Amino acid sequence: MSTKRHIATIAAVGAIALSLAACSSGTGSTDGGDELATIGFVAVGPEGAWRQANESNIQDTFTKDAGFDLKYAPATNNDQKSQIDAFTSFVDEGVDVILLSATEGSGWEDSLERAQEAEIPVVLIDRGIEPDDTSLYATRIAPDNIAVSESVAEWAKTALPEGGNYFTLEGPAGVSVVNERNEGWDEVIGAESSFTKIGAQTANWSTEEAKSVFETVLKSNGNDVQLVFAQNDEMGLGAVQAVEEAGLTPGVDVKIATIDGTKSALEALADSKLSFVAEYNPLFGDTALEAVQKLLDGDTVESSIVVESATFDSPEAAATALPDRKF
Repeated sequence: MSTKRHIATIAAVGAIALSLAACSSGTGSTDGGDELATIGFVAVGPEGAWRQANESNIQDTFTKDAGFDLKYAPATNNDQKSQIDAFTSFVDEGVDVILLSATEGSGWEDSLERAQEAEIPVVLIDRGIEPDDTSLYATRIAPDNIAVSESVAEWAKTALPEGGNYFTLEGPAGVSVVNERNEGWDEVIGAESSFTKIGAQTANWSTEEAKSVFETVLKSNGNDVQLVFAQNDEMGLGAVQAVEEAGLTPGVDVKIATIDGTKSALEALADSKLSFVAEYNPLFGDTALEAVQKLLDGDTVESSIVVESATFDSPEAAATALPDRKF
């Protein structure tokens, strides 16, 4: 049985000494009294199991009992304009802190500058902005996408020592995590001449779209594909369906690696349908709360807070992790 390998990143969460015990009155109160701190959460909204776990965790953490009034504003159909409108409303309202999970990486400069002028700190949740101007936000809290995708690529080198043809199922274009996951993967696999990239296409984080895309890929390449790098679990599970419908055996004829680490992915790994799952830990509400409390107390935080994640490279590892999986 393999062991969970924690991903080393350049900025460990422990690098910031954030402690709830040190918080003023142990609540989000801006003055140590009973007044609630108002938090505007510009969110992505429905987008699969990972997003649901992440946003539910944030909402379950920033409660009135904890001293916060959280205003949740999910995007409309993943539309950036709806997010910018919500962000602007929160600035006009004068909330104490804004949490932002951006549907698109670019196009946020004006909004962030407006929040800065209003002296409202912004905390990026999961997704970054492009260009990454750290002067425009207080901190970004997320696992390290580059390190996570590098871990997938390092596994691929071991699983396919002679290389092979591979295809990448990507998330939506323009999203920072997609660019970062490509960067980490390409940094490792791009240096391996034994691996041949036969293509990449977005499947928008969707199982159904990924199944359709990879069905076409298999037909176009005479089933001569040895590896799929799926940038999230749902797309990887779609690839599994396409492989099975082509009369092939996932994990044997085609190895499929995914990122997120949801329960459904670990179940598929335990059944040997997926070959590798890299966790992208969504449960960092407590870390976000600690950072927000620091900001409310007038302190600064590191510009990047990296959330620790793990990897699973065998059915046994997945089966061991499943009983405690919360998402």
